Amino acid sequence: MLYGKTYEAERSILNQITRTPRQLGTVLQRFRKAAGLSQQQLADRVHLRQATISALENSTTDARLGTLLDTLATLDLELVVRPRTKGMAKSFEDIF
Repeated sequence: MLYGKTYEAERSILNQITRTPRQLGTVLQRFRKAAGLSQQQLADRVHLRQATISALENSTTDARLGTLLDTLATLDLELVVRPRTKGMAKSFEDIF
């Protein structure tokens, strides 16, 4: 198991909707930190450069879909696509 109790607590909290690259980067960073990994350690596991992980977390690049999916898998995360939630969109934006 890659993660401990801290991760499990974070995981239940971070079941979040993300709608922007910035929000996704923030979620990736939170899960990476909850897993106790540095950017370099995550990069080594995904076979990427540390700068690529930094760019994903800071939404400073248009990442390839494969890169994003590999990073999510390494953090034991998955991408779920569903119809967009109506209503409280402003509150989702305020989370970040």
